[in-house]
Amino acid sequence: MSIPTPHISAEKGDFAKTVLMPGDPLRAKLIAEKFMDYAVKVTDIRGIYGYTGKYKGVPVSVMASGMGIPSIGIYSYELFNFYDVQNIIRIGSAGAISDKLDLYDIVAAIGACTDSNYASQFGLNGVFAPTADYRLLKTFDEACKELGINIHIGNILTSDSFYNDNETANEKWQKMGVLAVEMEAAGLYMNAHRAGKSALTVCTISDCPFKGTETTAQERQTKFENMITAALETAIRL
Repeated sequence: MSIPTPHISAEKGDFAKTVLMPGDPLRAKLIAEKFMDYAVKVTDIRGIYGYTGKYKGVPVSVMASGMGIPSIGIYSYELFNFYDVQNIIRIGSAGAISDKLDLYDIVAAIGACTDSNYASQFGLNGVFAPTADYRLLKTFDEACKELGINIHIGNILTSDSFYNDNETANEKWQKMGVLAVEMEAAGLYMNAHRAGKSALTVCTISDCPFKGTETTAQERQTKFENMITAALETAIRL
């Protein structure tokens, strides 16, 4: 496939080796403007903003993924396979499944359970276990400790359904020790494994359904500073 791709208007060399990937395009814009120096917009097809700049003098990119495995599947595939991106760190929001989590807690996904059929394309004779890259996870954990940020590391659930017709579905995942639910990590991890690249998903808890608490859309855009800072500190150490 030629560059630019059908979904990314950037030219070859426009992306740094590490890309931070929030779901929300406005969060990507905020990160570029507030946290990065010399940030330049390199793509905006379909309103999916991507920027490259510097953090503490090191080139870093940030680009939105959109919502769900089909969306992050497209963008991460093209970044890994056509733009020579080596690392993608998803920085998203998630709903708490574990009753140990509260609003704004940070979860690092060592693995991503899923109800998606995304892995069927690989023709595997079994069930593939999508996992994070250990080097990224270890580096993120070390950065959080240095910043004094407490995180939870464990399994999350990547679901294809935001509105599940079975309102008690997450109770069974809770019994298996799953920490939180989101909609992208498993697809990102599978694409990274297939491309021989590295990926990590970290999420800030935006709602706790079992406790009846939630953040607003505006808060999800602007109040995830701890996660963003830790992800940037990770990116410059890779």
